[in-house]
Amino acid sequence: MTKGIDKLVQRPISRRTALIGLAGTAGALSMPWIARAQAETIRIGFPTPLTGPFAAEANDQVRSAQLAVKLANDKGGIAGRKVELLVRDDKLNAGEAATRTLELIEKDKVHAVVGALSSAVQLAVNEVTRARNMIYVSISQSDTINEIKDFSPYTFHEALNPTMTTAVVARHSFQKGSKIAYLVADYAYGHEMLRGFKRAAEAIGAETVGEILHPFGAADYSTFIPTILSLNPDILCICNFGRDQANSIKQAVDFGVKDMMKIVVPVILHNQRLAVDPEVFEGVVGGANYYWGLEETVPSAKAFNDVFRAEYKGAIPTDYGAYGYTGVASLLMAIEKAGGTEPQKVIEAMEALKYDVAKGEQFYRKCDHQSVQSVLVLESKAKSDMKSDADLFKIVANEQASESILRSCSELGFKS
Repeated sequence: MTKGIDKLVQRPISRRTALIGLAGTAGALSMPWIARAQAETIRIGFPTPLTGPFAAEANDQVRSAQLAVKLANDKGGIAGRKVELLVRDDKLNAGEAATRTLELIEKDKVHAVVGALSSAVQLAVNEVTRARNMIYVSISQSDTINEIKDFSPYTFHEALNPTMTTAVVARHSFQKGSKIAYLVADYAYGHEMLRGFKRAAEAIGAETVGEILHPFGAADYSTFIPTILSLNPDILCICNFGRDQANSIKQAVDFGVKDMMKIVVPVILHNQRLAVDPEVFEGVVGGANYYWGLEETVPSAKAFNDVFRAEYKGAIPTDYGAYGYTGVASLLMAIEKAGGTEPQKVIEAMEALKYDVAKGEQFYRKCDHQSVQSVLVLESKAKSDMKSDADLFKIVANEQASESILRSCSELGFKS
């Protein structure tokens, strides 16, 4: 074997071959960034609240995002480069999120940022990324991030937004003449959901009979119940998130509210439903970006569920968890189409992208980079109707991707 190698080493090299080799070496030495760019790992920053009241949803997002990265690496990477996810805890704090994002950009040299799980926090991340011409894919509900004052060409919004979510939920919950009372978390998420519901209610002909604000992270909702009952609504819309959702619904049920009116939420959360007895959520209706039960009718949902189960010992992906997968997957598809991480080429690729990775076809609207996608309406099942511990919801509707449920580009401040 050694002799064979020696013969290869000692074989004469032609002058032409030597010159080509030297030219190639000289070129690489004079432009070393070419070799580095070809081999450099694609780094994606991922700030999310790993601790705090949204931790369950955030950790699900991380698992799904990591799965998207693993699948990309298993097939040889993107544009010939490996992918790395750099997860940071933003602690559900806008200042912390801005600091962690700045570190990801300046210290860790990420090529793009995906993440954040709060209206205010994602806006803080967006301020940092757009000031540095860094692509940011937001995966939490927000209307504000699509408006002209917060938008940048580098900003993409993969999540549903409150306008589209509430429009679909209201269509399947409200009727002309319905009397609606709102219990609303007093921060951006609650206010945007309230605005969306009222907009939808007006179009349907439903009547708003009261709006009650509660503080974020409230432990006691009993003080709000008498006011709700005095309004005598047909429907109580509870617009909050995370632990607030489970706590407020449980206390409303304890006071008999569900026996007198229907409870509707803008987003019905998988993890919060699991946190309490099935009887608490039974009959509650809400919207969702994803539910694993889609696998019965949507091939990409089954494919996503199957790889998730294989990776995580039979577990199923959750609603907000799925955002981590679709957000990272769509970004990686655009990077692959662009042939690398050059921002302008990636932006062009994302604007032209039509993707179906978990729930049916999606695309980013050109003016505001909002992901146009299907919206689910789910109803929480009674315990007796559940076929398994994961069989939480009945799919009431699956409205396919349509720009008709979005605010128009001109309404958001964009010129036609």
